Amino acid sequence: MATLRDVARAAGVSLATASRALSDAPHVSAANRAQVARAAESLGYRPHPAARALTTGSTGTVGLVVPDLANPFFAAVAKGVQARARETGREVLVADTDEDVGVEPDVIERLGDRVDGLVLCSPRLPGDRLAPLLTGAGRPVALVNREAPDAPSVSFDIADGVRQALDHLRALGHDVVAYAGGPRTSWSDAERRAALSALSAGGGADTVLDLGSFRPTHGGGVQAADLALAAGATAVLCFNDLVALGVLARLHARGVATPGDVSVVGFDDVAAASLVTPALTTVAVPLARAGRVAVDLLTDDSPAPEHRRLPVELVVRASTAPATQTHDAAPAPTPRPLTTDPEVAIR
Repeated sequence: MATLRDVARAAGVSLATASRALSDAPHVSAANRAQVARAAESLGYRPHPAARALTTGSTGTVGLVVPDLANPFFAAVAKGVQARARETGREVLVADTDEDVGVEPDVIERLGDRVDGLVLCSPRLPGDRLAPLLTGAGRPVALVNREAPDAPSVSFDIADGVRQALDHLRALGHDVVAYAGGPRTSWSDAERRAALSALSAGGGADTVLDLGSFRPTHGGGVQAADLALAAGATAVLCFNDLVALGVLARLHARGVATPGDVSVVGFDDVAAASLVTPALTTVAVPLARAGRVAVDLLTDDSPAPEHRRLPVELVVRASTAPATQTHDAAPAPTPRPLTTDPEVAIR
């Protein structure tokens, strides 16, 4: 790998002149600057990030904070961030908060000191605690899958995704649909609940039942499936695909046919959604594209923060089918009709 000394030698200038030329410092003649640039290009020289930070104040690095890298949703967003950063000559530092709201502020502040800009994907902090981190970061911040007044964001048309999923289930004759929700601190869960509430109140499905809030994992889906069966639901709409996969697994373990007895719909269209049996019907979300857009938003100089909502699309697979007679449900408390929590909905 070429060094700055190699560049200086090839250009026929001193080491100090080569350094000043590459950092656009003053007091370097146009001829020397051009010689150094040609030498650096021919040798494939790339400045070391630490050295560049000392001379220019720029690290050439983007920070990405996610709740859980083990979740394929966030891994796909990270790939998009990485791809766009690479195209623009930047590197990416990733921090995982492990779905712990308590550590988010510390992670964001520590990482923010080491990068030129921050991408926060699905931050779980409530709005009043997130706002100071956005305005006081001292560097650009962009949000993914979250909206806030003080920072540019890229999110998804969640309301339309919920509408497509619910219309699909209605067309199949499902009049008792259960919703297996995500974390109570999730902005996108609040968006899903608001859309479901509006659609069910508007003369749609006879009943949309709220099964509660669950961890956005396979285990959360296992828990939700038992509640859906107890409620006599013929279809379950899940917060994400991981929850949906857990629902599928639990239904199978209990001898409940999918989609013969209960249809299941996920959200996100992660890779595993098409690999399970039955293949999962889900709302496809452009995750990698969102990551790429977020990197571009870091350099957006619009006078007001820009908020982009990307379109989504229902992908119909084998986990949904026409409703049959409701299975026999064991006596159990009936889940409450779906409502939105005002405190969560503003997050």
